[in-house]
Amino acid sequence: MLRVRLLLMVSLSALAVRAAHADETPITVTATRVASPADKVPASVTILTRKDFAAKGATTLAQALDGVPGVNVVQSGGDGGQTSLFMRGTGSSDVLVLQDGVPVNDPVTANGEYNFGTLTLDDIEEIEIIRGPLAAQYGSSALGGVINIITKRGVRPGSTSVTVAGGLPMQGRVSAQTSGVRGRLDYALTGALAGEAGFDNTPQRMTSVYANHRDAYRSKMASLQLGYHVTPETRLYGILRAQSTHSAFPDLGYPVFDDPNQTDDIAQYFGKLGVSSALADGRWRSDLFVAQLASQTHYRNLYDATDPNGMAINEIDSGGRTDAQWNNLYRLPDWGAARFTTLSFGAEYANSTAREKSFSAYYGYPFNTFVHASQHEWAGHAGVQTTLANRLTLNAALRDDAVSGYGNAATWQLGGVLELPELDTRLKASAGTGFEAPSLFDLHYTAYSGGALVDFGNPNLRPEYSLGWQMGPEFTLPLFGRADGADLSVTYFASDMRDLIVSVPVGSFYTEANVYRAHISGVENSLTLRPCGWLSAALGYTYTHIDSADESARLRRPTSQASASVTLTPLPRLSLTTNVTYTGRFLDYVYDNNGYPLGVRSSNPGTVVNLAARYEIDPRFTGFVTAHNLFDSRFEPVNGYQINGPSVMVGITARME
Repeated sequence: MLRVRLLLMVSLSALAVRAAHADETPITVTATRVASPADKVPASVTILTRKDFAAKGATTLAQALDGVPGVNVVQSGGDGGQTSLFMRGTGSSDVLVLQDGVPVNDPVTANGEYNFGTLTLDDIEEIEIIRGPLAAQYGSSALGGVINIITKRGVRPGSTSVTVAGGLPMQGRVSAQTSGVRGRLDYALTGALAGEAGFDNTPQRMTSVYANHRDAYRSKMASLQLGYHVTPETRLYGILRAQSTHSAFPDLGYPVFDDPNQTDDIAQYFGKLGVSSALADGRWRSDLFVAQLASQTHYRNLYDATDPNGMAINEIDSGGRTDAQWNNLYRLPDWGAARFTTLSFGAEYANSTAREKSFSAYYGYPFNTFVHASQHEWAGHAGVQTTLANRLTLNAALRDDAVSGYGNAATWQLGGVLELPELDTRLKASAGTGFEAPSLFDLHYTAYSGGALVDFGNPNLRPEYSLGWQMGPEFTLPLFGRADGADLSVTYFASDMRDLIVSVPVGSFYTEANVYRAHISGVENSLTLRPCGWLSAALGYTYTHIDSADESARLRRPTSQASASVTLTPLPRLSLTTNVTYTGRFLDYVYDNNGYPLGVRSSNPGTVVNLAARYEIDPRFTGFVTAHNLFDSRFEPVNGYQINGPSVMVGITARME
């Protein structure tokens, strides 16, 4: 009870990542496609940098995003496990993920969502998280928001670094990176390995099924980015990235089985080739590129005679997406009170493919499913952003997507930011529409039923649609004798969703149908305090309410989330950061202490505490210590999967310039 009271005291607002100082306002490109200070964007924006990853001790994407306002990261098991992300109460497939501006949601997954459990941060320079509908800029899946993962690019001065770390229980990682500029050529090359014996992610409360089988994890990653300036205004560039992960996890059957033989092996490949130019004396910036995403997942569950479910699975999923885009920004001359007016426009073509072969057995009965499908789409977008009288920044955007199989989806967005420097205040507001295209699995999956292959996909599915808005003030308050002693923001948000795609029974199988509606509303608050140069604190709270007759629209979306982060710099070279996250009760498929399902019920809340310390030994060497789950929380973000227990990692980074 004391822990809950403490969390309520700190949950004035939500932000587990320190806000930048006023003179270090981060720049976002993703929010409106126009490079803008985050405080002039009419949306809730969080920008994470390599400095933030290091301060937090985050090595994976899931760890970096944990505690971001309005975001619930849900990992099924330990590192490498299937990880979903729910943003402001929308579904896990309603968040569009970009990698260097390219959509990378996996077309072979059942609902087209992105797996946040596989990507490591060794080559990642920055992550932009924008909450709210952004379909008018980026198309399908951007109902809840957009996350853009930006990889490292070579800049001056060049540098080479090596990081080596190890810890308990039985974990280690090593990474090496070199980047820089040689004449007209810029380059960035990264390689990394990580592994751990893992924890048993079967909940320890299930004493009758808990067997203490360690769920191992391994990861390999390599990336390369090359750029060549043909002229000072034109750069040719290429990006290649490959990552593979191996992870193990328990079996949520009837009952839960602490399975030693259930594993995922995932390989992901990404390539992008493009040219970026500045034309018309720098007023027109144009970017033309083609990108390719490929992924393969091998899911195996070897038969175990002690498994009461009699489960055996051998599934291979292969997905691919080819994406070609032409995006432009044109800066208009200042006219009257209108300044910094920029037009954005462009076109996109994408083709997605999905291949699945799943051979499985439950209680001795075969259950086989197949997908072999493709889909293409054309899209065009246009927008404008301007600032009036140096106080009011306005933007508007339109987009039309033509998707094979169901036709067109038109979306729009409007927003504005009003500066009131006399009151140290900014007022933000925006509204927009979004849509979620049916996945290839939803449209085309087939299964064996009664000895015959039957099509259980629904080719008549319509997209999900949403209308959302957000508004609220932001304050920069002169406290503690500092002009930027505190930042405070309050954002109210709401979204109406219709034609939700849900599973409905067809005999002993399921198909997808447009059935339900949902209304989502809530508030995000954040407070950052800087009482002195060696201390800063960020506190937060997000409240979300979902009104829907469909239980699946409320699963794993907690009503309350709180977070707190405190950073101390007691010595010039030493920094200490503590992060606390609290996840309130949420609906889930609940399992009892004997591992048997009870149906949809309320799942218990959880609190997790992490600690990270860094010490700069000299300009070339930095030592660090990271402790996760310091107080051995047994929280289950997915009921039936307990988070990893306490772990400690100690390492050193060596740099040369």
